Amino acid sequence: MAGHSHWAGIKHKKGVVDAKRGKIFSKYAKHISTAARNGGGDPDMNLKLKYAIEKARQANMPKENIERAIKSGTGELPGQTYEEITYEGYGPGGVAILMNMVTDNRNRTAAEIRKLFETKNGSLAQSGSVAWQFETRASIVVPGEGVDEEKLLEVALEAGADNMTAVGGIFEITGPPEVLEPTRSAAEVAGYTVSDAEITRVPQNKVALESPSDGKKIIALLLALEDHDDVQNVYTNYDVPEDLLAQVEGR
Repeated sequence: MAGHSHWAGIKHKKGVVDAKRGKIFSKYAKHISTAARNGGGDPDMNLKLKYAIEKARQANMPKENIERAIKSGTGELPGQTYEEITYEGYGPGGVAILMNMVTDNRNRTAAEIRKLFETKNGSLAQSGSVAWQFETRASIVVPGEGVDEEKLLEVALEAGADNMTAVGGIFEITGPPEVLEPTRSAAEVAGYTVSDAEITRVPQNKVALESPSDGKKIIALLLALEDHDDVQNVYTNYDVPEDLLAQVEGR
């Protein structure tokens, strides 16, 4: 077991709230539309689209919304044209932040993200200054309730994954990008529920935060970024000790 991925746990909890609000539907629609535009509208031939559809379904996004987003992306229906952008920045305590965006107005998004960073004690950085600190990895998330950790780890390793972490009531299995589908399939065949499966970015090194103030500030910034309509994914390299995390989350 490696060090805990605290942000994975916080994101997992927040995702439930987002799904209840329904706001996340617009994000998934953008994700689906962009994936369809770049790789075609057949999820069997377009893994990025397949995973986007699965996430939307997990959030109970209506079938007609999903189909409309696909057709919008392939040009079968008129709609907005989105582009994918990556932004990089630093938060309180020197924490590195990498963001994937989908937007129909690059200038508007840039201005809004810059202002958000400024008001949340962070700053945007030049392209390439942060991305090199993150490795592309497969990530499979399994809810931890009633799960035998050793058995799940054995299934994951046999499928090609090379690491598993536990935090916030979930297990996050990671490995090279090519093991995403084999590992997810193996976990499901073994009877485990997979709540999320995606290609993600994992920090090569962590930045330790020892101050409750910095911990609260970085989480406030990350949650604000996640809440922005154009933000699809947020990756960070912060590390908060368990006792400090309890203070930050009010436990």
